[in-house]
Amino acid sequence: MTEWETAAPAVAETPDIKLFGKWSTDDVQINDISLITTTFVVRRLFNQKEQSHDTKINFKKGDYIAVKEKYAKYLPHSAGRYAAKRFRKAQCPIVERLTNSMMMHGRNNGKKLMTVRIVKHAFEIIHLLTGEVGLIRCVVCSLFGPREDSTRIGRAGTVRRQAVDVSPLRRVNQAIWLLCTGAREAAFRNIKTIAECLADELINAAKGSSNSYAIKKKDELERVAKSNR
Repeated sequence: MTEWETAAPAVAETPDIKLFGKWSTDDVQINDISLITTTFVVRRLFNQKEQSHDTKINFKKGDYIAVKEKYAKYLPHSAGRYAAKRFRKAQCPIVERLTNSMMMHGRNNGKKLMTVRIVKHAFEIIHLLTGEVGLIRCVVCSLFGPREDSTRIGRAGTVRRQAVDVSPLRRVNQAIWLLCTGAREAAFRNIKTIAECLADELINAAKGSSNSYAIKKKDELERVAKSNR
């Protein structure tokens, strides 16, 4: 046996990266077609031969909720430069985006270790209350913002509202913001901790319950938009 064969150690399999060493992203599926990569069949007509060909084009809208294996982290604290380029924040792991949003408002700016601890505690509470194994799936299920919103049209004096479609990235951004706002307002001047309020908000939002602040706001925005079509 040669020297290099004896010296080379056996290559171990790459361990599954789990958030906080407990929760995996393997079972997470995004069912909303507007937030995932889709494939379209495009019919091309060539003028010379007058023949049409069906071509499948993988139109990458972008996976706006980063839960794939390549985005897996042990902690929601990757220190990535996600604001350096437009749309790059969609590549930020979704639990880290939730953690970052918990750092609002001013008195909480920069206290990321505190918000990491809050999110971890909230996940453990959800696990105890629901027995849910796929905690990240619960987070993803609660992240669908309003599909339709209304904007102001016209100059001062003659302003009216017009219904508009909401882009996929804004839907995710708004959903995260509403979840964190609901948890923060529920915990203010309350005996319940912020982690308990965040856990309740995530559970109710994942169920689609009207007890959730995010779901209530989503329904309200869509109702206003529908009346202004």
